[in-house]
Amino acid sequence: MATRVLIADDSEFMRNLLREILEGEFDIVGEAENGVEAVNMYEEHGPDLVMMDIVMPIRDGIEATTEILEDNPDATVIMCTSVGQEEKMKAAIKAGAEGYITKPFQKPNVLDAIGSAV
Repeated sequence: MATRVLIADDSEFMRNLLREILEGEFDIVGEAENGVEAVNMYEEHGPDLVMMDIVMPIRDGIEATTEILEDNPDATVIMCTSVGQEEKMKAAIKAGAEGYITKPFQKPNVLDAIGSAV
């Protein structure tokens, strides 16, 4: 059975890009535009993996990751970040993220990150 993935990013362009990279090998169960939607969709779909953007409105990816992991300690979250956000990345890993990928996404990097996290 395909790994079930939730994509959380406030940029529609980035969500589409990730979906294109993952489709075929993974089952995309939902797309969230902010951290609040990400937490709600996680509870609703129980995906195997969350691709979580760090910088999002309402609730950022770090807060959303913390909240998901509080209720679901086995959740797997990979953070998506722009180059130059090293401090935020450290906070994300501390919050429990399994790994991270940097934008612009390259298919091999995304698949490698997923491979080592799942």
